[in-house]
Amino acid sequence: MTVLLTVLGILFVYMSLAFIMSLITRDNGIADIAYGGGFVLVVWSAYLLGAPGLLSLIACILVSVWALRLSTRIFLRNHGKTEDFRYKKWREEWGSTFVVRSFLQVFMLQGLVIFIVSLPVSLLAIYGTMAGVNSLALAGIAVWLVGFFFEAVGDAQLGAFIKRPENKGKIMNQGLWKYTRHPNYFGESVMWWGLAIVSVSVLGNGLLGLAALAGPVLITFLLLKVSGVPMLEARMAGNPAWEEYAKKTSVFIPLPPKK
Repeated sequence: MTVLLTVLGILFVYMSLAFIMSLITRDNGIADIAYGGGFVLVVWSAYLLGAPGLLSLIACILVSVWALRLSTRIFLRNHGKTEDFRYKKWREEWGSTFVVRSFLQVFMLQGLVIFIVSLPVSLLAIYGTMAGVNSLALAGIAVWLVGFFFEAVGDAQLGAFIKRPENKGKIMNQGLWKYTRHPNYFGESVMWWGLAIVSVSVLGNGLLGLAALAGPVLITFLLLKVSGVPMLEARMAGNPAWEEYAKKTSVFIPLPPKK
């Protein structure tokens, strides 16, 4: 518990520094870039302060690959642009309470999400007692690879689609996007379920194993019900092309398109 509290303290300092940078730049989009870095900081802090073994090392590397790819992509996407529409809207709505609410509802809340979602890897690093690779852990790593494929390839396909001038105003319905409206969100959820399998393969089905499951449960809930799918789909509502695409395409789990 001491190590977890220490990791939480480190994360608090990191998110506070990100908040200060957002005030200086007047851009809360820094929270999106800091998101991936927060995971890297948490899992490696737990690894260095815990009982590191080969399996926890592999898990930390997998998280780092995912997080650094995500943060780099967001940075390149946002570089030179104005603040994201979500944060602009909140800046207007929150008025004089914007600074306090940004600190609590954007940066601190995001820090809490990072801490909980990363629990599978943090708990493995702290309580894994030098655990090695086992068959269930290999299955979890395979699940992670499937998730990473959907997120990375889905993002790459969408990026290439958007760059082509002839696609302006069109809906992406090719590649992985033909089978799910949100392959990147599906992939992110699957990755954390894969890491939870890796963690449970060592921690077992007791209290620690159940705590590890809190990570994928939370991120899947957020993606499906809060900040992922609902927010983007609300933005697309009313677009006839989108409505037609949505009728044929699974919202989350990849499925053959309806005819």
